[in-house]
Amino acid sequence: MTYDIKRGVSLYSFQNDTFLGRMNLEDCIRTCAEMGATGIEIIGEQTFWGWPEVGVAPEKIAEWHALMAKYGTTPVCHDFMLDYKRYKGQPMPFAEQVASVKKDIEFGALLGMKFIRSLVSVDPEVLVAAAPFAEEKGIKILLEVHAPLHFDHPWILRHAEAYEKAGTDALGFLPDMGVFLYRYPRVWKERFIRNGVPREAADFIEAGFNDRRLAEYVVNDVMLKWGPGPQMGMVETLRHNAAFSPKRMLDFMPRIHNIHAKFYEMTEDLVEFSIPYDEVFAVLKQGGYKGHICSEYEGNRWVEDAQEVESVEQVRRQQLMFCNLLGETMPQTLVA
Repeated sequence: MTYDIKRGVSLYSFQNDTFLGRMNLEDCIRTCAEMGATGIEIIGEQTFWGWPEVGVAPEKIAEWHALMAKYGTTPVCHDFMLDYKRYKGQPMPFAEQVASVKKDIEFGALLGMKFIRSLVSVDPEVLVAAAPFAEEKGIKILLEVHAPLHFDHPWILRHAEAYEKAGTDALGFLPDMGVFLYRYPRVWKERFIRNGVPREAADFIEAGFNDRRLAEYVVNDVMLKWGPGPQMGMVETLRHNAAFSPKRMLDFMPRIHNIHAKFYEMTEDLVEFSIPYDEVFAVLKQGGYKGHICSEYEGNRWVEDAQEVESVEQVRRQQLMFCNLLGETMPQTLVA
């Protein structure tokens, strides 16, 4: 059986390689195409120098479209930022927030994107006000549902209610799979140990997360047993991550149009250590999801102090997992 779920990659996955000059834009797009992951998602600030402060030169936009045509890839989503709380020392005025979102809508349309990603902190009223312009440009604004928030969080429900009340199809959601963290990531634990957390404390914190203990109790126990120190940084992660159910996406599926396939560690047997992607894909299939699922590798920051970051290999493994879960024939470039 075939599904309408399409494979893609957020170029955010290659941030170490691009920052260090090991990969340029064409390298990133070619790598994705070779994996059969033809949907391309970007963060404008990472991919296009000067965005949004000074704009992007027309020749860079032309290069983008030329690369899309050369490698048979599809622009999917531009992840925009709206840092309205750090604007000239005070919150950005409402009208300027809306104008900023409109600027990113225009940029996304210029790149041929169908979606732009909004940070979860943006007020629903801002996105509702920008929605008519998004409709004009053929763009949907997708709020990222990102840990520690989840689909039953009051803030997400407030957004959902505002979208329905506005009566627009230009507003939706982009779930980040990090909200379904079923096991404490191994790469997190080892990084915290390298940062000075006693292994006994790290084992205790990991067990607390995996046993679904109330985070506040684990925080208190760690303070009592080990006192202040780096272990408090590790245990704080329990307040911001949890094992929510992928089934909660079903009620929101009509407004879900793109997905961040967050991952921290793909093992050699093609399993993400912490996130149950078999359950995730079962829910997506059940809900009739028809958009892209884009690899978003964030394990780099947890291993870069101890080893070479292997972003391409990690993305390759996740894309192979996607093929397995979708029943797709694996591209030879992925298997080799």
